[in-house]
Amino acid sequence: MTRALLFSWFAIAAIAADTETRVKLPNSRADLVRGEKLFQVHCARCHGPKGEGSRGPTLIRARLLHAPNDAALLAVIDEGIRGTEMPGAGAMSRHEMLQTAAFVRSLGKVPQQPVPGDAARGAEIYRSKGNCGACHSISGEGGVAGPDLTQIGEARSAAYLRESLVDPQAAVPEGYVRLTVVPKAGLSVTGVRVNEDSFSIQVRDDSGRSYSFWKSDIARVDKPKEKSPMPSFRGQLSDPELTDLVAYLASLKERK
Repeated sequence: MTRALLFSWFAIAAIAADTETRVKLPNSRADLVRGEKLFQVHCARCHGPKGEGSRGPTLIRARLLHAPNDAALLAVIDEGIRGTEMPGAGAMSRHEMLQTAAFVRSLGKVPQQPVPGDAARGAEIYRSKGNCGACHSISGEGGVAGPDLTQIGEARSAAYLRESLVDPQAAVPEGYVRLTVVPKAGLSVTGVRVNEDSFSIQVRDDSGRSYSFWKSDIARVDKPKEKSPMPSFRGQLSDPELTDLVAYLASLKERK
């Protein structure tokens, strides 16, 4: 390929990439009002009615981790985020997605309230009195019985984190399923479902050991009454200690 052809190819690619990132969001009052209504229907359950966050992260920030520009934001609304609890838009039209994206962008102009508490003291509570590392890991250090917390501050709001500490059964992550597999022959295994398809199921027990079963070899699968083995810290930690622990967990985000 000649130098001239290479130059032309790169120029065309650059123009195409630039075109892909140019998404014009509607900015009329009517569009923002409609976007807010769509947000309440499709997004508020996870991100909070005002974008303050809940099961999903807060959207009251100027820069969103998975949506640094408007084209990326539209793609997230349309397609979801693979490997996370964020689903695609489903039945929304493109214009409705644009209206929703415009409303989400407007949330970034709202001043973000700092998380109360002392994160440094919270880190000490995490390591000592809370003993959280026995079940959870941060950057590869800790247990595997519970969800990884390396970037939990990006994925969950402070209010949701606090709820998960005082009432774990009410704040179990979607997709986090504990069960007991009882095979037709051999010992039962209790742990977290790692993967499942039409023919097999994979489970990881609390020690981190993984097991795989063919469904044809399973007698039954039992789900414990309690969705989470995590104990409640209600009464175990004082209110200031809970506040500090939440501040630490909320600080765990992607390193820039």
